[in-house]
Amino acid sequence: MAFSIYDASIPMMVRMLHNLSSILDKAAAHAAEKGIDPATMIEARLAPDMFNLARQVQSAADAAKATAARLSGETPPSHPDTETNFDELKGRIAKVIAYVEGFTPEQINASEGRSVTIPTRGEPHVFKTGGDYLTQFAIPNFFFHVTTAYGLLRQQGVEIGKMTYLAGI
Repeated sequence: MAFSIYDASIPMMVRMLHNLSSILDKAAAHAAEKGIDPATMIEARLAPDMFNLARQVQSAADAAKATAARLSGETPPSHPDTETNFDELKGRIAKVIAYVEGFTPEQINASEGRSVTIPTRGEPHVFKTGGDYLTQFAIPNFFFHVTTAYGLLRQQGVEIGKMTYLAGI
């Protein structure tokens, strides 16, 4: 059995979203233990021109749902970016996990034979195949936002490490 586009996308993104949710649990516990206002952590940025933690989590979730939708030939659903606390961010992640898990391998793997177009800075960018879209844009974009959220929380003193990132522990 060959390793498929589905195998390289949906299970991995679901796993990492679960890990990100676990990281948010650790952040909430850290804030409570240290008497830190959670809003301080949620508004934290690595640099002034980067998204804050909330937007990084929203963007990671959006990247997963957009990947699944685009690979299946659908338009990604829109979710308003209204989350302002850890529970709401975890709710967003859970909603996206449920959405992404609704796709079958057949729906996702069908993208190998067709192009995928995404809007980039107001202009369409066309990837020749679903595999090209997945490896050249979707996976790097998803991990950029998950990793940045992790880094923000490390910067805020949350005791998380590589295994928290990789395995949710």
